[in-house]
Amino acid sequence: MSDFPFLSVLTAAPLVGAVVVALLPRSRPTLAKQVALGWSLLVLALSVVMWVTWQVDGHRFQFRESYPWIPNWGVNFTFAADGIALVMLMLIAVLVPLVILASWHDAESSKRSVPTYFALLLVLECTMLGVFAAADVFLFYVFFEVMLVPMYFLIGSYGGHQRQYAAVKFFLYSLVGGLFMLAAVIGLWVLGGKTFDWVALSQVDISTGAERWLFLGFFVAFAIKAPFFPFHTWLPDAGGAAPAGAAALLVGVLDKVGTFGILRYCLPLFPEAAQWFAPWALALALVGIIYAALLAVGQNDLKRLVSYTSIAHFGFIGVGIFAFTTQAGTGAVLYMLNHGLATGLLFLVVGMLVARRGSALVSDFGGAGKLVPVLAGVFFFAGLASLALPGTAPFVSEFLVLIGTFTVNKPVAVIATLGIILAAAYVLWMVQRTTQGTLNPALTEIDGMKRDLNLREKVVVAPLIALIVLLGFYPKPVTDVINPAVQATMEDVGRTDPAPSVDTVQEASR
Repeated sequence: MSDFPFLSVLTAAPLVGAVVVALLPRSRPTLAKQVALGWSLLVLALSVVMWVTWQVDGHRFQFRESYPWIPNWGVNFTFAADGIALVMLMLIAVLVPLVILASWHDAESSKRSVPTYFALLLVLECTMLGVFAAADVFLFYVFFEVMLVPMYFLIGSYGGHQRQYAAVKFFLYSLVGGLFMLAAVIGLWVLGGKTFDWVALSQVDISTGAERWLFLGFFVAFAIKAPFFPFHTWLPDAGGAAPAGAAALLVGVLDKVGTFGILRYCLPLFPEAAQWFAPWALALALVGIIYAALLAVGQNDLKRLVSYTSIAHFGFIGVGIFAFTTQAGTGAVLYMLNHGLATGLLFLVVGMLVARRGSALVSDFGGAGKLVPVLAGVFFFAGLASLALPGTAPFVSEFLVLIGTFTVNKPVAVIATLGIILAAAYVLWMVQRTTQGTLNPALTEIDGMKRDLNLREKVVVAPLIALIVLLGFYPKPVTDVINPAVQATMEDVGRTDPAPSVDTVQEASR
């Protein structure tokens, strides 16, 4: 099956499905949901085949395809996946069907077109798959920008309070970042021999000054997308206003484009500049960890609280990337996957609570676990996974980031560890005020709060819980895929893992 065009078919399939769903009549909402779900499951099946076909000891980039697009500019439809991209493609393929199931009644409650809502989700899936599969810089940029459109409409048309403000803010922030990247892409094309092919560009020798400016153009765009401090202010607004399913994809996948872009483009294409800017990037990551965690503690809106926790988590990913060790880098990529699973679960469960209560305010809950014990239990588990409790997948990635950073930069690792303490504070506070304690009498008068998880909702949360536990105890199948790509990236930067000291070797031999 090595000749099968996996990535182009994988990317195009959701777009075809979106057209089919969009053409269905508004009077057949159930059919639109079923077709969208079926199409997303087709994408998942194809992704599983890719995962099984992947050769751990094979070439760095596999499933490579290339088709001419704009020959005069040296632009091609070039797709290829390394281990980092493959993991992200699997994350998308797993999350989208669950988001569709979780969003089964979201569009109806907004009194807008149901087929359009699910068509937008499939278009979003197409752009997300494309941005991780692209191996042509211009093609990557196109997907990077186009993915803004479906998310803009999902937030602006189907979101909650202040949805239009949040959608415009999200779009403008991302668009400004895209303009920085466009300037850098053009500069890279000029200096790189008028080609956009990633492999060819990675061999180009660029002057120090030009390399730093190009790095900065890409980095600003990715820092906004991630987001890193101080470019983070759009995320709490967008995450708070978006429908729960769209918010899960926004925080679970779209934001990973920023950290993926740093790993795929900033580090290998501009290695000297990456090392020169690393102290500043680490400083921004550390500030983001502490600052976002403190803001999360003070939030009264559940969706905004989860959004702030994600900003703190992205700080850990940034630390892992710019520590420039294989251990920390593998932890950062694994964190990208595990954060998508844990925060995706948390956002979906928050959406279920908000749909039942009719409010996202923490103060409007209180003792909800007495009425919906199963939902409260899943909410508690998702919170524990978010704070990286041992035995859950995020713990493994966070531990790898910290121990890999500690070997080369002890102060950064120590400061980042403070974020773990703050994470325990905001998660336990959220759970205590929402589902534990004295029952809020107002909840007993709300019919929605008398309904625990139904079968559809159990199907949504069960796979995510299983993956979080499985990867918490046995992450090897994923790390085996990630490690070669991370090692190759570190080699591109010209960094190697520090050799163990004599004392360490002697202690290990005893």
